[in-house]
Amino acid sequence: MTSESTNSEADVVNQGAGKEDSGASAAAPTDFWAVIPAGGAGTRLWPLSRASSPKFLHDLTGRGRSLLQATADRLEPLCGPRLVVVTGVAHQEAVAAQLPQLSGQGPGMLLAEPSPRDSMAAIGWAAAVIERHDPDAVIGSFAADHVVGAEQDFREAVKEAVAVARTGQVVTIGIRPAFPSSGFGYIHEGQRLDVPGAPHARRVQAFVEKPDGPTARAYLETGQYRWNAGMFVVKASVLLDVLGTYHPLLADSLRAIAADPDSLTQRWPELTKIAIDHAVAEPAAADGRVAVIRGDFPWDDVGDFHSLPDLLPPQAYVDGRGHRVGQPREDEGERSVAVLGEVGQVLARDASGFVATTGDRLVAVLGIEDVVVVDTPDALLVTTRERAQQVKSLVDALKSSGRVDLT
Repeated sequence: MTSESTNSEADVVNQGAGKEDSGASAAAPTDFWAVIPAGGAGTRLWPLSRASSPKFLHDLTGRGRSLLQATADRLEPLCGPRLVVVTGVAHQEAVAAQLPQLSGQGPGMLLAEPSPRDSMAAIGWAAAVIERHDPDAVIGSFAADHVVGAEQDFREAVKEAVAVARTGQVVTIGIRPAFPSSGFGYIHEGQRLDVPGAPHARRVQAFVEKPDGPTARAYLETGQYRWNAGMFVVKASVLLDVLGTYHPLLADSLRAIAADPDSLTQRWPELTKIAIDHAVAEPAAADGRVAVIRGDFPWDDVGDFHSLPDLLPPQAYVDGRGHRVGQPREDEGERSVAVLGEVGQVLARDASGFVATTGDRLVAVLGIEDVVVVDTPDALLVTTRERAQQVKSLVDALKSSGRVDLT
């Protein structure tokens, strides 16, 4: 129900960026485990992101940490060492290298899926493993490839979600819509819930699939809809019990794998391939078992090259003479280019847009507005920010032509 960003979805994470953390925060919950499902190829960010090196392994914000590492950093004050990452076997080594705390003697764990079976299998497997370690544990699942601003506000929202989850509810965090997006699913809020420690909790009336533009505008006018960012907080045992109501065989199989890890190879291919939204969130909401916490922190799913430049720090911008300008410039005829990589490798003249460079080759752009140039050792992408959503079609074309080595 979530989606990679559409062309109009720039600046989402920057709204409220720099916001000061306010008020004393409650202590970190001691029963909380963080789960990071790390999968997907991020095809709209090709050729930077590929099946062999997906976007969560890359530093796409120019701040020295991959999206995966930034997600773990953001959760660490809440979960401490209680971190579980679920990824594919092809990325197991890379994830372990980026998050060495998962290979220690603490409770942190790295689970490697034999093959992709969608988000329910990944999150459910982690829940089943955690349940055996800590039967009363509350888990929170957060994607490995999203960007969040005002991190203390994010953590306060998660603490509220934990308080509600302890009552046996499935809880999601709904993002305040910045504009009427047709690229995200929505959460329809219901009445307020009276749960101590969760002043922003409401019942979920329904999860709504991606709407068209007029419908999205109508949603925002009501003030009752939130973006669905795919964040779920729930007791591990409750998640599996609720899953058992709607998909009993899947729930039983996940618990069996946790009880007997040697059965993983045999059982995994037989698991139902389904997203957690469809397996649990939607039917449980219809049965009145899902709550939502209002999340008013900046958020972006880093979906394409249209929004990516807006996530870079000010020092990543160069003007028409190749000088750092400290901020985007589009005034008085002066334009600037955002650079991911070595700024000194980009020469810009009378141009605007975005350049990603991964090697020693100089990239020069002249007289082009809103250009996107992505230079990698074996593939070069040149497009515009307006056409950034269509990059996925190039990946599809490469697969159709047999050039899977580039995808």
